[in-house]
Amino acid sequence: MRALTVLLSGLLLATTLHSPAAATTVKKPGPVLPDVVYQRADFAAGAGEGTSATDGLSFASAAGTTSYTDALGTKTWEYARWTGPERTVGFPATELIASWTADVPRGSWLQVEARARNTAGLSKWYVLGRWSYAEGDILRTSVPGQGDADASVAVDTLVAAAGRQLSAYQLRLTLYRTPGSAVTPRVRTLGAMASNVPERKTVPVSPGGGAWGVELNVPRRSQNVHAGHYPEWDGGGEAWCSPTSTTMVLGYWDKWPSAEDTSWVDPSDPNPEVDHAARYTYDHAYQGAGNWPFNTAYAGRYGLDGFVTRLRTLTELERLVKAGIPVITSQSFKKGELPGAGYGTDGHLMVIVGFTATGDVIANDPASSSNDAVRHVYPRAAFENVWLRSTSSGGVAYVIRPAGRALPATTPGLPANW
Repeated sequence: MRALTVLLSGLLLATTLHSPAAATTVKKPGPVLPDVVYQRADFAAGAGEGTSATDGLSFASAAGTTSYTDALGTKTWEYARWTGPERTVGFPATELIASWTADVPRGSWLQVEARARNTAGLSKWYVLGRWSYAEGDILRTSVPGQGDADASVAVDTLVAAAGRQLSAYQLRLTLYRTPGSAVTPRVRTLGAMASNVPERKTVPVSPGGGAWGVELNVPRRSQNVHAGHYPEWDGGGEAWCSPTSTTMVLGYWDKWPSAEDTSWVDPSDPNPEVDHAARYTYDHAYQGAGNWPFNTAYAGRYGLDGFVTRLRTLTELERLVKAGIPVITSQSFKKGELPGAGYGTDGHLMVIVGFTATGDVIANDPASSSNDAVRHVYPRAAFENVWLRSTSSGGVAYVIRPAGRALPATTPGLPANW
């Protein structure tokens, strides 16, 4: 389960068309689409302090030292830092999510920050995540309590304050390592998705996108068979929808953790790779494994490229499935709103693996009684509505693939959202 941030409303200008005749006709407005843009960071741009941008962004030399305190104690770290250039969004955005993939060996970690430009100027820097693979260096965490007159941070999402929509932003990335060590943390990819989701309770069904009749062979894993497992990482069951979904996609790309990686899991566990994902995506401040960028960063641990974005329609999602890329979606709904689900949820992740010949959605839904029961077919209109409306996650999706697997073209005429 993932707590959902409140989505702020956007504006739509209806278009009135005048015919050549004396009579005036009014064209019905088309669907109200979210404003979304996803932009990848260029590490060769911006300003580096002790970083090298020859292969991703790497720690080259210490720019200084600092201390950091959490429940593990106070430790001293040397750091290198990169500050990206200001990036224009192109519309008044209400939210921003940064996501990344990185190689962060034991003895190192990273911090991602963002600041926004709005009508009042440039905001302060907000921390969007402190990330580490290894345990014992720091506690992997989001940072609560950062709200002010410009914005606030809801777990992993920078949310603009009312009247302070962001027109541009900057990212800042700090790499930390044990002083004097030769450990070299490296960030392979970094990007940000800015968006403005319109206020809408219902969403019209979208046309086909070329994937009707396509079903990807994604392994099936149930979160419910893990109910009660490892309460120190939120106890399985409904709390593990995100790492279970991420695990299914890792399996599709043949990138599951090894038997050695999962040797710490109880031998009676039916699918130790799920427990492993929950442990290594766990956010110690949020106290759950549903932090969106932490899940795509976990996929990066296995050499995959992953990022968080919003999709505007199922038509867009079909473009990815047609290219052989399953998509993880986030949605909320009341019981009965998604026929065939049999449950309601305040926030849930599942993997979209294909479409029927008539365009309905084929999902590997981890909220199932067993692995064999994970495959579900959901009516297209109902699924699109609960996924895209403003009372849900507004089209949030994880896109995870090998770096060499090309993404399809984005929707013509709209800002690129992958």
